[in-house]
Amino acid sequence: MPSYRVSTIASLLGVSDDSVRRWLDEGHITADQTSEGPLRIDGVSVVEFINARPDLHLRSIGRVNQSIRNYLPGLVTGLTKDRVMSQVELLCGPFRVVSLVSTEAVEELGLEVGSVAAALIKATNVSVQSLEGDKL
Repeated sequence: MPSYRVSTIASLLGVSDDSVRRWLDEGHITADQTSEGPLRIDGVSVVEFINARPDLHLRSIGRVNQSIRNYLPGLVTGLTKDRVMSQVELLCGPFRVVSLVSTEAVEELGLEVGSVAAALIKATNVSVQSLEGDKL
C-alpha cells in the first residue's frame, strides 16, 4: 500500500498540511500504521476521500460549470505578443503552463503580466510518469 508524507499529499492536492492533518483527525483519511518514523498517509484512503468529493478541488477557485476538468488557475508570468499569435505563460501553483493563443484572444481577455487567468486543458493524449515514493 503506498503511503506518503503529509506535505506530499498537501502539495499534490493543493491544500495546506493542516488540511491534511484535519482530514486525518476527522477520519476522512487514514495514517499508514505499518510505517516507522514520521507520520505517513495511506494513499488509497486519500483516493477514496477525493473520489467521494469530486468538487473538492473547486472550492477555492470559483469555477463555473463546464466540461473541461483540467482547470488550473494561476498568474500570468510572461506574455510574448506577435501580430497574429501570442505566448502566454502561467504559474499555476507549482506548475508552469505555456499556451499559444491568438493575439486577438489575449487582447479580448485583457491579459497582461500579473493578470489572474486559468489554463483549461482538454487533451486526448496524456502521458503519465510514475513518481517513486515522495519524489515530486
